[in-house]
Amino acid sequence: MAATACVSLLRAGKSLLASSLAVIPKSCGQCGGLGSVMAQQVRYRTWPCHIMVRDLKRRRLVKQMGPERLRINSLRKNSIIPKELQELADKQISDMPKDSSMVRLHPRCVVTSRPRGVLLRWRLSRITWRMEADYNLLSGVTRACWGFTGYPRKIKKMRIKW
Repeated sequence: MAATACVSLLRAGKSLLASSLAVIPKSCGQCGGLGSVMAQQVRYRTWPCHIMVRDLKRRRLVKQMGPERLRINSLRKNSIIPKELQELADKQISDMPKDSSMVRLHPRCVVTSRPRGVLLRWRLSRITWRMEADYNLLSGVTRACWGFTGYPRKIKKMRIKW
């Protein structure tokens, strides 16, 4: 009796797990294993704005075609090899998508998609970073304090010499 109950619970758990995995969007690891390169989705499985979607597509292209583009570009800029090979490499570079270039990537905040004032270590804008730091949600970050430290301050009297 107990064994059949356990088996039915396991089956229900497996079906629940399968249905919850079907809800997870493709950008959660099924897109080629981008790992830390990929930005995190924020609310309701949507991105904060369309610019962040475009940035994600660029990052995927750079991850996929970046090493090949780097090798071809080094051949193109090498002055020792014959001109025919340089021209061939130039043609291959021009055939690649422009978004596969590393120069096209711009750091954006992963929460708000703000392009300016991004702290690269946390990949957050300065505004979001400060809100997170105020509530102690960032590890290793403490608020700076100076001035009044809780102890009474001794005020030195100035002597005026005539």
